[in-house]
Amino acid sequence: MDSQTAHNHRIVEQFTRWAQPFSDLPIHAEQEAMAMTLEACAVAPGMAVLDVACGPGIVACALAGKGGHVTGIDLTPAMIETARARQRQTGLTGMDWRVGNATELPFAEGAFDRVVTRYSFHHLQDPAAALAEMKRVCRPGGRVVVIDATPSPETQAAYDHMETVRDPSHTSALTLDQLRGLGRDAGLRDVAVTGYRLEALLASLADADDMAALNALFDADIESGQDRIGVGAWRAADGIRFHFPISIVAWTH
Repeated sequence: MDSQTAHNHRIVEQFTRWAQPFSDLPIHAEQEAMAMTLEACAVAPGMAVLDVACGPGIVACALAGKGGHVTGIDLTPAMIETARARQRQTGLTGMDWRVGNATELPFAEGAFDRVVTRYSFHHLQDPAAALAEMKRVCRPGGRVVVIDATPSPETQAAYDHMETVRDPSHTSALTLDQLRGLGRDAGLRDVAVTGYRLEALLASLADADDMAALNALFDADIESGQDRIGVGAWRAADGIRFHFPISIVAWTH
């Protein structure tokens, strides 16, 4: 088994177990973050939209609510089943779902007006290849939008270590400059760059078996007072809380 195949197996294993819990987490539908996502995507009625690595369909359904004809694609079949269930619950129409790989999108060149992905690039071994595919299937003048965690250069290594302990399918979270650089290398032009800090409860995002190691990492970071992980962690009444540093980059070509 080559490294890419092995990594894809890790992604499917992780997100098969987390399909429903991931879908149910309130932070994934947080109102302000979703509003910023929708603004960056700028979907108008009748547009063809692709949500790459769509997970449980949270963003896809929100985009469909703006009048887009949305296709969601994800590597994990359990995520696609959860997305279909979300569509049924919301009563949305004009949506399609596919199981597939972000680096080999099974769509024609220029098939979509908008191509978006959220919280996926840090799982990819080759995000540049995924971005090239997103550009390929987006019509000239359309928008390609990536939303993901972007640690600072100074905290990137510590952030990646924390995330790898929390989620074995994590590869590396790009800094904002690295993410924008991928866009430039792909021949894309920035049209919007913004971001937000997403508050999370550590215990809600990790398997119980990983909590001892994660608590030790976060406790050391909090006690140091240096924020070496770059997430501004603190101890709250319900456990350790922190902020994901999220960026939104929208391009055109």
